Amino acid sequence: MTDFIQARRTMVDCQIRTNDVTEARVVDAFLTVPRETFVPASKQPLAYLDADLAVGGEAGQRYLIQPMYLAKLIQAAGIKSTDTVLDIGTATGYSSAILAELAEKVVALESDEGLAASAKTALASYPNVTVVTGPLEQGVAGSGPYDVILIEGAAEDIPPALFASLKEGGRLIAVVGHGRPGRATVFVKVGSDHTGRIAFDASVPALAAFAKAPAFSF
Repeated sequence: MTDFIQARRTMVDCQIRTNDVTEARVVDAFLTVPRETFVPASKQPLAYLDADLAVGGEAGQRYLIQPMYLAKLIQAAGIKSTDTVLDIGTATGYSSAILAELAEKVVALESDEGLAASAKTALASYPNVTVVTGPLEQGVAGSGPYDVILIEGAAEDIPPALFASLKEGGRLIAVVGHGRPGRATVFVKVGSDHTGRIAFDASVPALAAFAKAPAFSF
């Protein structure tokens, strides 16, 4: 039988702390949330591997992203205890549980109905998380504006509507690019525009909802 508590400690010590994740609140959140609760029963022994973990969903192409990259993205977001966060592509809800330990309110958006149902069940004990089912690229404007938007996968194209749903000074964090590695980028809303800075390189599975539309060539 897997000792999940020890596996979680090992994940934090060997995957997260060793990859420049130093913010105590973020580290504590990863020590607290049981990742095995958010994966199919058959895959629970794999819950703490240093890898993306497939959880099914749309065409079987949805994942919980590698814990190290998730931790680095969340640290880069600079989440405060008073923040409202939109978690786009929550899948089974693990990322939203981590965010719930850090923020005042989390809106967990998932387009796949089966995954959203799993997330609602797994997140039942997190009263500050609301799971919403809908298109990822549209966000959830009615629950904003947001202090932070986190996109749970690589994105080639980020719709302007997502930036519009940020508060002034709000941050949108995504791995931008096609293929691997992409670049984890922190965008900050400034007036009606936004600025961006690259935080680190990252290899995470792409989210089809944020693929760039095919261009015509002549």
